[in-house]
Amino acid sequence: MQNTTKKWVYLLILSIIWGSSFVLIKKSLLGLTPYQLGALRTIITGIFLFAVGLKSLKAINKREWKWIVITGFLGSFIPAFLFAIAETEIDSAIASILNSLVPLNTVLFGFAIFRIASTKRQILGVIIGFIGTSILILKGADLNPNQNYLYAGYVIIATVMYALNVNIIKKHLQNVKPLGIATGNYVAIMLPALVVLLFTDFFSEKTYSNSHFEMAMVYVVILSLFGTALAKVLFNSLVQISTPVFASSVTYLMPIVALVWGLLDGETFGFMQVIAGVIILLGVYLANKRHA
Repeated sequence: MQNTTKKWVYLLILSIIWGSSFVLIKKSLLGLTPYQLGALRTIITGIFLFAVGLKSLKAINKREWKWIVITGFLGSFIPAFLFAIAETEIDSAIASILNSLVPLNTVLFGFAIFRIASTKRQILGVIIGFIGTSILILKGADLNPNQNYLYAGYVIIATVMYALNVNIIKKHLQNVKPLGIATGNYVAIMLPALVVLLFTDFFSEKTYSNSHFEMAMVYVVILSLFGTALAKVLFNSLVQISTPVFASSVTYLMPIVALVWGLLDGETFGFMQVIAGVIILLGVYLANKRHA
C-alpha cells in the first residue's frame, strides 16, 4: 500500500478507534466505578505494551527516566481517571468535543511555559477555542439540567495534562522512540494503578454481583487494547509516514464519530452545541496553522 493511501487509512482507523473510546468509557461505567475503570485500563494496557515493547526500554538513558515517569502520569495515568469521573455526569459526545482542546492547550502551554514560539493565528485559535468551550458547557447545562456540567472541568484538566505531556516529550524526550516512551510510561504507572484497584473493592462480591459487570469488563478490555495501546502504535506510525500536522487532524474527526455513537445511545445534543463544537474545531484548525 502506498504511503499516501496508508496515511488516510490510518487516519480513518484512528478516528473510529479514538472517537469510539468515549462511548466505551460510558458503557464500562455501567458495571465499574470510575476508579476501577481507570486502574483496569492502565493495567491491561501496560500488560499489552510490556509484551511488545519491553526491549525498547534498554535504549532509555537514566537522565530520561524522570521525564518518562512525569509523562506517564500526565499523559496516561491521571487522565484515565479524570475522563471516567467526568462521564459519570456528562455525555460521551461532550467529553469528546472538549478533548479537542488538547492542541489548543499544547500551543498555549508551549508558549507560556516552554517558550515555544506561537504565531498570531495560533493565539487567535486558542481564544476562539475557549469561546467555543464556554458556549458548549453553558448550553449543555441548559439543555441537560439533570447533568452536572461542572464535571466538564475534569476533561479540561485532562486536556491540560495531555498538552503538558506533549510539550515535555517535545523538549526532553525527542531522542526516545515512541514505543519506548509508551512502555516506559506504563512501567511507572502500573504499580500505582494496581494499588488504586486494591482500594476500590474490585475483588469483592459486590462488584461481581453487578449485572453489568461482565460486559463492562469486555468494554474496558476493548478500550485498553484498541483505544489506548493499539492507537498509540498506529498514531506513531501515522506521524512517521505523514506529518505531525496531518496526524493531528484526527482531532477533527474524533468528535464526529463520538457524536454519532452518542446519538445512537440516546444522548441529547442541541443546535447551539453543534455550533459550539464547530467553533472549537475552528480554533483547533487555526492553532495547527504554522504560518502567521
